[in-house]
Amino acid sequence: MGDDAAITQAARVSYGRGTKAVTNDEGLIRYLMRHWHSTPFEMCEVKFRCKMPIFVARQWIRHRTANVNEMSLRYSEAPDEFYLPRLEHITLQSTTNRQGRDASDLPDNLRQRVQALLHARNEDVYADYQRLAGELGIARELARTVLPVSLYTQWIWKIDLHNLLHFLDL
Repeated sequence: MGDDAAITQAARVSYGRGTKAVTNDEGLIRYLMRHWHSTPFEMCEVKFRCKMPIFVARQWIRHRTANVNEMSLRYSEAPDEFYLPRLEHITLQSTTNRQGRDASDLPDNLRQRVQALLHARNEDVYADYQRLAGELGIARELARTVLPVSLYTQWIWKIDLHNLLHFLDL
């Protein structure tokens, strides 16, 4: 929503009526980016449909730089789709970084056991959810409470170009 012209019009409003020479749009945009004159980039917005595990969504949304409308598990049936890490992503907790992983090697059989445990847990909990919401007729807003943060969610995410660039830089 918006284009290069929206950015350059916003930048050129600073000059007022008496502007004699106007640089080309590409050159002006490059100048704005190079010197991080960012407000003209707020004149363009982009909209994405995003899908991610809930634990990723909760970290993503903390940046509060966009408008979000998330799928509701009160009105919709929860999808049977869970994040399951690939074997190479299963690592130990870092002892030096509270939010990081340790790069040390783990035996493949341990990685496989962990992956199998996570997969089995997801299957069991989804079966419980279906039993609650379907067989027992419990309200979805209560049945969803058994679902883990590895469940995938979706949202529409709308953000202006300035904040998108900042978000991507993070």
